[in-house]
Amino acid sequence: MGQNFTNMHPVDTLRIHFDPSQLIVLNMAMAFLMFSVALDIKLSDFKQVVRFPKAVFVGLTVQYLLFPLFTLALIYLFKPPISVAMGMVLVSMCPSGNMTNFLVHFSKSNIALSVTLNAIIILAASFITPAGFLFWSKYIAGSEELRRSFSIGLGEMAWIIVQLIVIPLLLGMFIHARFTVFTEKIRPWVQRVALLIFFSILVLAVLANRENVINYLGYIFVLVLVHNLGALGAGYGLAKLFRLPELDCRALAFESGIHNTALGLLLIFRFFDGLGGMALIAAWWGIWDLITGYTLAAYWRRTSAQFGQALDN
Repeated sequence: MGQNFTNMHPVDTLRIHFDPSQLIVLNMAMAFLMFSVALDIKLSDFKQVVRFPKAVFVGLTVQYLLFPLFTLALIYLFKPPISVAMGMVLVSMCPSGNMTNFLVHFSKSNIALSVTLNAIIILAASFITPAGFLFWSKYIAGSEELRRSFSIGLGEMAWIIVQLIVIPLLLGMFIHARFTVFTEKIRPWVQRVALLIFFSILVLAVLANRENVINYLGYIFVLVLVHNLGALGAGYGLAKLFRLPELDCRALAFESGIHNTALGLLLIFRFFDGLGGMALIAAWWGIWDLITGYTLAAYWRRTSAQFGQALDN
């Protein structure tokens, strides 16, 4: 990089390098992921907000306020290396993960609420993710020198996210609306391929930095464990505080606890030169939140009978 950083942890100077052709493939993979998500989204899903105004308010509050504040508190408590802290903030501002709706459905929670909130958060990501990261990362102690070393522009980040998320999302929604039969035929294999692509992105990121993963995984594991549990708990806890129905609380736990870290990784490669600490956090988050998400979904699926028939049946 050429900068002379002082008082920085070794992980702050690590880099994961992808050549231009690999980055093009990763960008195409991200766009395909969002296209697959859009095949389940209809324009009417956005109108569903009138059915769940309080739940949507709680979900957005957790996503954009409570979880970022919890992230900063965790950074203050654990005092991780600066690049790791920046990765935690970026993850907190990434939209809900591609697996959210599946986990909500599998757990027999409120799938209609999940689809509506997920659609809003994904579309808002083109502005909220870069703006939120630039805002909250200012509160990471000692990050000024590292942040100044990168060219991070709100407009450029937003445009990248529009290309990776909004355009393929709108294309998928258009195909879903105009070609329903065709959509039903392609949806199963498109979503299976998308899931494979998602895991491939995470595995590529881990393998590209496998020596550092071995060196730092123990520390990263604890941070991600607490961070992810806090995210799940924030969604469920605030929903309970607002006296929402149990199945809404469960849906909001997944909406706040599952994040699209594949997008985070692509932003790290594009704008942060593959900064090691950020990439380690985002890559392991993407694996770990699916483990905790599926485990929780399986548990709630078994206990759903006591709450009556699920809203999505």
